[in-house]
Amino acid sequence: MNKLPIEAVLPDLLRVLRSWPNAVLVAPPGAGKTTRIPLALLDDSVSAGGRILMLEPRRLAARSAARFMAAALGEQVGETVGYRVRMDSRVGPATRIEVVTEGVLTRMLQHDPSLEQVSVVIFDEFHERSLHADLGLALCLQSQALLRDDLRILVMSATLDAEPIAALMGDAPIVRSEGRSFPVDTVYLDRRVDGPIEHSAARCVEEALAANANGDLLVFLPGAPEIRRTEHLLRAMQLGSGVRIAPLHGSLPQASQDAAIAASPEGVRKIVLATSIAESSLTVEGVRIVVDSGLMRVPRFSPRTGMTRLETVAVSRASADQRRGRAGRLAPGVCYRLWTAHDDRRLAPSGTPEMLDADLAPLALELAAWGAADPDELAWLDPPPAAAYAQARELLGRLGALGTDGAITAEGRRMADLGLHPRLAHMLLQACALSPELGALACELAALLNERDIFRVGAEADLRRRLEVLRSIAGAKSGEHAEPVGAQVDISVCRRIISQADQWKHALHVPTNMSNDVDKCGLLLAFAYPDRIGQRRSDGRFLLSGGRGAVLPRQQQLSFAPFLVAAELDDTGTESRIYLAAPVEREELERHFERQVQTQRIISWDRTAQAVRGRSQIHLGALLLQEVPLPAPAAEETLTALLDGIAAEGLALLPWNKAALQYRERLRFMHLHDSRWPDVSDEALFASLEDWLGPHAYGMKSRSDLQRLSMVEVLQSALTWEQRRTLDDHAPTHIVVPSGSRIPVDYIEPAAPALHVRLQEMFGLQETPRIAGGKVALTLHLLSPAQRPVQVTRDLASFWRNTYFEVKKDLKGRYPKHYWPEDPLTAAPTNRARPRT
Repeated sequence: MNKLPIEAVLPDLLRVLRSWPNAVLVAPPGAGKTTRIPLALLDDSVSAGGRILMLEPRRLAARSAARFMAAALGEQVGETVGYRVRMDSRVGPATRIEVVTEGVLTRMLQHDPSLEQVSVVIFDEFHERSLHADLGLALCLQSQALLRDDLRILVMSATLDAEPIAALMGDAPIVRSEGRSFPVDTVYLDRRVDGPIEHSAARCVEEALAANANGDLLVFLPGAPEIRRTEHLLRAMQLGSGVRIAPLHGSLPQASQDAAIAASPEGVRKIVLATSIAESSLTVEGVRIVVDSGLMRVPRFSPRTGMTRLETVAVSRASADQRRGRAGRLAPGVCYRLWTAHDDRRLAPSGTPEMLDADLAPLALELAAWGAADPDELAWLDPPPAAAYAQARELLGRLGALGTDGAITAEGRRMADLGLHPRLAHMLLQACALSPELGALACELAALLNERDIFRVGAEADLRRRLEVLRSIAGAKSGEHAEPVGAQVDISVCRRIISQADQWKHALHVPTNMSNDVDKCGLLLAFAYPDRIGQRRSDGRFLLSGGRGAVLPRQQQLSFAPFLVAAELDDTGTESRIYLAAPVEREELERHFERQVQTQRIISWDRTAQAVRGRSQIHLGALLLQEVPLPAPAAEETLTALLDGIAAEGLALLPWNKAALQYRERLRFMHLHDSRWPDVSDEALFASLEDWLGPHAYGMKSRSDLQRLSMVEVLQSALTWEQRRTLDDHAPTHIVVPSGSRIPVDYIEPAAPALHVRLQEMFGLQETPRIAGGKVALTLHLLSPAQRPVQVTRDLASFWRNTYFEVKKDLKGRYPKHYWPEDPLTAAPTNRARPRT
């Protein structure tokens, strides 16, 4: 084997691992850590003849590393060196080095917490900080502390702040390799990209080929759609027969991935269009030119909506440097960055750990299966965010994975054993329990939802259409007649989905033929997404059972479904856009979700009818499945609803005639001067509706019924016998004035009750009339013969002495036929123009 930079530190690393249980290795890309370290440990006392597990974040890297190490030993994969990835395994009885993806390690730990046959666990490319890597390390550290003090744990990374992880691992020693790289020139854009990134990438590739006579190109793009579009643009440029374009992303067939990373034939220049999968672990042979879009696609989970979306973000400084380093592994190279030097200075130092942005339902299920009641029982570099973790456990409870006590259920253990997202695992188990045929359909749905969409361009959201395409391809594979599926279908993805579905069918012992009952898709999706069952609103939009709104991007057949289940949607704006869904029947929901369906008796005030109405409602989450009238609600329930209606609409629902209003005003006056009297303000009456109004409204249910009430009697019932007896004395309705007239007392202002009376009717009265047992003087509004106010006073004696004569002059001029005596205290009062003789 060629000498690689990592070999310079191998003696130090082996010496550390012989003395310490844990270690951290920092080595740049290309140093050789991925393939040299496991082989060096193979015959060292550190491994003690046991197995060596090495975790790789990606399946492609895992397979590639295993093949490289096996070739270095002159063997085939599956002998001394093997790998285990999802849906693919190449190990044998003699295998001692296993390269696994992170979910595989979790499954191994759950079935054998002590990892009995394992001597060393290596976490490669830990700087990527995937959720499963953080979980796997936490579980291994606890296993080491409780069960296996002889277990060795090695964390390796190209770009990692090593001190925090070393501290987490018990102040583990840090070994550093300087690596080896050739100088790389960096070229920036003069101005920011304007328009789709693939157009800028294609132009840059064309220029780079012309400017650099040697070496292959590695182009970093955000995702598969941009790779396909860039490939189309490059092929249209007709770059020549000596140029080969090779896409590289995780959803490609293994043969295509292998071809992309293999060395180019003599005289052929290769353009590898890759996602961030090529940042580390993988060595793409022959690359001396890197074109970096500066973008990557990452999953973002929203606790607000409970949904994960793929988001295109700018790369971090660490990722940008790793991409640039790919150009300098073999010889001096050049890196073209599709951003400006100014923007380069604003890059974040490192990416966000997946733990902080991910859907934590799989993590919560694994911890429950592990027996950890609280995440704090384990050691984390970044602990799970409390809000997202609580939401994850709530979902697991809804799926039946956790009991009311928070512990994992038997159903939850079966879900964890499947190694799928809890939603899909629950769907598979529920479907198999109903029938083998539905179990087969669920396997196909799970495989579909585990991969990207088989349609290359926007299509209808109906998942049944996709199953029909899969059936057509499966039929063609088996030799049966099949309709053509069209150029817009990704055949390679379809075949991978069919293969995955077949493996799950074998594992679950269900029929392997493609299911015909595609109309049950909606029901099965409901098992996986009980919070995304949608009910059609009158405007064609949907209300989801979780309470959020959703809408199909454009009108299609599903737009008219009364109920559907959304398997994929976004969380932007106030309403999510539905991308994948299937219809479901209301009867299926009521039958299969009986435990979640709730029946409610609703007795409430109907503002439109101005009456109490009773309804029986059947709910599934936020959805109203059915509503029927209740013929005769109980009187107590009706009274409560009636009082709620009054509280909502106001006291104006009650029949306040003139007498009742005055009675209430008199009570307000008495309460103001003596708190032992009842408070009849709006606030107090609303607060005690049941006490003062309830007995009188019992048996009533509408506004028309309320009109039969005598509000005077209702208010009177709140008084004691003594208060009733004294009310007329202390707050009289009328006052008899000297003219003999009975003048009503105005209590609208309780602090200043008033008497509106013509001045001439008060002749001969020396003092202001008083009420409340003489405590309160009335406010006199003295009126002209035309009933217009001429004076307001609470001191009648002072008015006679000081003001009357000025007023008299004015009134006598305007009303000369009326009686205006010189001495008002001795004059005869009159309610006429002049006193009777």
